[in-house]
Amino acid sequence: MIWMTVIFYLSHQTGSDLNSYLPWVQRWFPWLESFDVGHFVSYFVLACLIWWAIGSHRMSISFIVVILCVLYGISDEYHQSFVPGRSPDLLDIRNDTIGAVLAMIVVRAPVIRNRMFMFTE
Repeated sequence: MIWMTVIFYLSHQTGSDLNSYLPWVQRWFPWLESFDVGHFVSYFVLACLIWWAIGSHRMSISFIVVILCVLYGISDEYHQSFVPGRSPDLLDIRNDTIGAVLAMIVVRAPVIRNRMFMFTE
């Protein structure tokens, strides 16, 4: 819930506020112009946290985690429609989804999954 609050807070920032946070991403990675790294990282972390919080690590849970992240991403874009200087963007939902899916691929890797189980037992 804390991470979702962080995402909500960042979504509530005006466009000019956000442009001052991470201008270096565009300078260092100009080929990622349509790819919002902030959305990707935020939803990668969100997916990992939800997966870890659920505690059951069956494959079907991974799909549920991605669906939850996509739904939160849609609500995030809706929220942005009320923030001055911000607007909803389907590409942001795409980046959220890519982050969540990649997170589930990473945590499903046996090496990582076994290490994460060490912290839950």
